[in-house]
Amino acid sequence: MKIHSSDSPETTGASGESGPTDPSDRIVALDALRGFALLGILVINIWLFGMPSVSALNPALYGDFTGANYLAWAISHVFFEQKFVTLFTFMFGAGIVLFLESKAQNGGSGRKLHFSRTFWLLVIGLAHAYLLWYGDILVLYALCGFLVVWVWRWQPTRQFVLGVGMFAIPSVLYAFLGVSYLSLSADGRAEFETEVLAAFGAEFSPERELEIYQAGWLEQMTHRVPVLLEFHTLGFIFEWFWMLGGLMIIGMALYNWGVLSDERSTRFYKRVLVGVGGVGLALVLVGVWIRELFAWETIPVLTLAFQFNYWGSLLLAIGYLAGVMILCRWLRGGIVVTALAAVGRTAFTNYLLQTLIATTIFYGHGLGLFGQFTRVELLGVVVVIWAIQIPLSMWWVQRFRFGPVEWLWRTLTYRKRQPMGKETKGGS
Repeated sequence: MKIHSSDSPETTGASGESGPTDPSDRIVALDALRGFALLGILVINIWLFGMPSVSALNPALYGDFTGANYLAWAISHVFFEQKFVTLFTFMFGAGIVLFLESKAQNGGSGRKLHFSRTFWLLVIGLAHAYLLWYGDILVLYALCGFLVVWVWRWQPTRQFVLGVGMFAIPSVLYAFLGVSYLSLSADGRAEFETEVLAAFGAEFSPERELEIYQAGWLEQMTHRVPVLLEFHTLGFIFEWFWMLGGLMIIGMALYNWGVLSDERSTRFYKRVLVGVGGVGLALVLVGVWIRELFAWETIPVLTLAFQFNYWGSLLLAIGYLAGVMILCRWLRGGIVVTALAAVGRTAFTNYLLQTLIATTIFYGHGLGLFGQFTRVELLGVVVVIWAIQIPLSMWWVQRFRFGPVEWLWRTLTYRKRQPMGKETKGGS
């Protein structure tokens, strides 16, 4: 029997009415996995926070890319890039099933509440994206959440096949773009590269982005708004829905198979960690070699070499999933699992907190250090933010039922103020 986690906000209270899940009804492994994913995402997001957007698309185009800085990129790319957002997206898909499953067990249909919940996620995401940071993923999650919900009752095998099929569509489109690019003349390639970079949100020169993000908040909007409009329209239709929606549906399948909910044997998880994760790591490493083979030519890197990380990340993320399940069994009740679970229980709050801290450091309305850090130094900023978030999360969950943003989200979803503090013994 599956137990509700933090992404499943319903249980039945004494009165028989549905309400948010009590923290005691959580699966620690799911919370720990969510926390692990949230912390890992920052290693890649820090590139977008602290450097012009072109540096994330092709690191050879901006900043020092030798010695320790190359190593910092390589470690981040091989072990973090796309792996942790894949894990987080698995969790979002599983959360949809958890949410609706709990309502079905209570004799009702949770679809109306799901749409309310997703609507408020969209509202918060839009504010986060347009007012603070163009790298927001909440809007894309909400848009996908309105659509993938219709397959939550499917058999897991059908879900997995559909999810992988959807995930493959952007891969095919990029492969076609890459082959088309190689068939062009030199002049045609230059024009093609300009168009592709613009589609990725890098139509501004690095120098112009430096000016924009070292300036005030209003100036930042000149870059952020057009980039987001592209992402939320054409980007969503041709790429993000298929990639993220596919991963969400794969997450549903993994949950229904008992893989995400820590129901499989330790032997199974070890095999997945070594076998699936090992193949994924090998693919990612081959992709790095292919990038070097293409001499970091931008379009082949973005459309052809990226394929190895795209598919390798899917497999390596599943390997990470298995590793965290094993870790939770070996270190049950230990400080590492407790810390990861605390971050996971406040993941929504922590995601937005990462933006607030990072934009204060890098953008002109704060310290204005955008573009001033090397890749090694950016990893140092990641460690500093972790050092803030982990103990703060542990302190918070000892005292409160939900993170502050989680509390707001639930209150808006249910249209009723939710209790924030933990009940004490003998309390009401």
